[in-house]
Amino acid sequence: MRTLLALAVLAAGCRGNGTGMHWDLERMQVQPRYYAFGESRFFADSSMMRPPPEGVVAAGPQPAVPGAFEDGRYRDRIPIPLTMDLLQLGRERFDIVCAACHGVLGDGASPVAARMPLRPPALLTPDMRAMPVGRLLRVIEEGYGLMPSYAELLSPEERWAVVAYVRALQLSQSAELAALPPAIRAEALRRLGASAGGAR
Repeated sequence: MRTLLALAVLAAGCRGNGTGMHWDLERMQVQPRYYAFGESRFFADSSMMRPPPEGVVAAGPQPAVPGAFEDGRYRDRIPIPLTMDLLQLGRERFDIVCAACHGVLGDGASPVAARMPLRPPALLTPDMRAMPVGRLLRVIEEGYGLMPSYAELLSPEERWAVVAYVRALQLSQSAELAALPPAIRAEALRRLGASAGGAR
């Protein structure tokens, strides 16, 4: 009888306060932590992810295709030559990997997005257009929110190609007719059903 009483006391001591769970299991389920793209109350900018310190040099062999950072900051310019072949590659990969959620035009309008409780963002907003290209690349590599990482699916060159194509989409959806070269403006007017003489 004493043995049974001692076992009951020991078993009760192995459980959490009224949770009915063993402490070991509770520690596995309750793990306070920060997420990579989450919010932080510690830093002034409320961002958990920190940019590398200025002047930091990456260790080990450098990749053939430059990454998202330059001198510790997100790149402002795409570091590989912008060619029609690169844009075509970016369009192909965007249509395969990104368009299902972000829409073919990058406007967030797609059958998949319409059924998602948390809608993927449109890529054409002023905030997205102001985002450095390095950050766009980083989101492709690391994922963001519900979006997974596509680092395994897209090569470094393909990632930059997608970023270049997103920039082309942003420009194409916000460009003014008057800013276009004459030949392209005339073609745009023809397709819009307007006369070239009506252009200002």
